[in-house]
Amino acid sequence: MGTLFGTCLSKVGEYSEWYWMNLANPQRVKNGYKETNEFHNRVYGENFTYPDFVPLFTADMYDADQWARIFEKSGAKYVVLTSKHHDGYTLWPSKESDKSWGRPWSATNSGPGRDLLGELTTAVRKTDVKMGIYYSLYEWFNPLYTSDVDLYVDQHMVPQFKDVVNKYSPSLIFTDGEWDYPHTTWKATELLSWLYNESPSKENVVINDRWGKETRHHHGGYYTTEYGSGMPNADVPWEENRGMAHSFGFSKTENFEDYNSTQELLYMLIDIVSRGGNFLLDIGPTADGRIPVIIQERLLEMGDWLNVNGEAIYGTTLWKETCQWTDGQVQDAKRGRYKVKYDVMKLTVESRTWVCLERNFLHPKGSNTLRYLSEIP
Repeated sequence: MGTLFGTCLSKVGEYSEWYWMNLANPQRVKNGYKETNEFHNRVYGENFTYPDFVPLFTADMYDADQWARIFEKSGAKYVVLTSKHHDGYTLWPSKESDKSWGRPWSATNSGPGRDLLGELTTAVRKTDVKMGIYYSLYEWFNPLYTSDVDLYVDQHMVPQFKDVVNKYSPSLIFTDGEWDYPHTTWKATELLSWLYNESPSKENVVINDRWGKETRHHHGGYYTTEYGSGMPNADVPWEENRGMAHSFGFSKTENFEDYNSTQELLYMLIDIVSRGGNFLLDIGPTADGRIPVIIQERLLEMGDWLNVNGEAIYGTTLWKETCQWTDGQVQDAKRGRYKVKYDVMKLTVESRTWVCLERNFLHPKGSNTLRYLSEIP
């Protein structure tokens, strides 16, 4: 769940959760500056600001228990809620947020008037699914951040980070928005020392690799890729994260054909697991707090498949080869950290005469090697 209030759109292929930046920054032409402004001025008017969206973010249909049931039925083993994205709006009561922004800037004292993070944390912990949070280190237009980043880190980010961890004890923390400064500016070493030695999560927390502009794929509990194919092997723990369509947040411009089918998502899952990775699959809820039906359908269908085949997914490890290829020229997926083209269907079932196909995905478990044939329906 992002903080875009489910009312926004994106240029097809871009992220709707970047709406405010795409609205404000004329240098983001490729990312949809013109399309965003045309839509915004036509629908809301030129004098309608991003904070004016807050009353439209009602979450009046938000049912955390229903969300948790869907996640559990999907076969997910952990959930990561966006506690705060780059706009700085928090889904839990944050005094730092209100103070530095000079306005009510959380879901508890504006918009829904509810602790959305707290509700989902309670609901998820009724299941066997682990609860995690996404947390953005930077905030685009926070007055402290834009005037004095060191003051922002000391007076806003560090105490706010400790507050959300102390209140909800997440089992996983996915930080983001680290790319403007090195880890020393974000005081990542001090934060992580506190996290692992003093925080209520110290015994079981897992962290990613986004703690400074130099840390991705160099430091962290696990490495991340985004809208790509993941990493080639299991030399380090890693996770591919993406939405079901082009955007993480709900986008009004995305249509049926923009969404990956259940088959495509399952092939991604199988391929990623065969190389030792995890798959973080995002959902973009609506402003009233619903998971769109098409996303519910994908999750539940994946869960049905995992109920039958989960033995060859959960707890498996990397074998000496991740798959078996047919005869022909091997053309594996490209690798990279961010937005690398990944068409798993062309590697498996969409045959081309001059390229060989991934025929079997191999998932070792104990003394057995479990195979998935690429011809599965």
